[in-house]
Amino acid sequence: MPTMTSRDKIEAVLATIRPAVRIDGGEVEFVDFDEEEGRVTLRLLGACNECPHSLATLKAGIEQRLRLQVPEVKYVDAV
Repeated sequence: MPTMTSRDKIEAVLATIRPAVRIDGGEVEFVDFDEEEGRVTLRLLGACNECPHSLATLKAGIEQRLRLQVPEVKYVDAV
């Protein structure tokens, strides 16, 4: 069985986060992963795009979970 890449692991974690984000009318799209910097770039869509709490969701929720489950991830940015 092939080993999962960092991108595969990130997508797997995001798949577990998306249902909660969708309940609030939002969506999280994986844009890129810079392996050298450990930076994940996401796009917040729907209600997340204009939500005043989106930065907290991104940093305290999504980034924390990704860093715990995918050690290669150092931080998360939104575009």
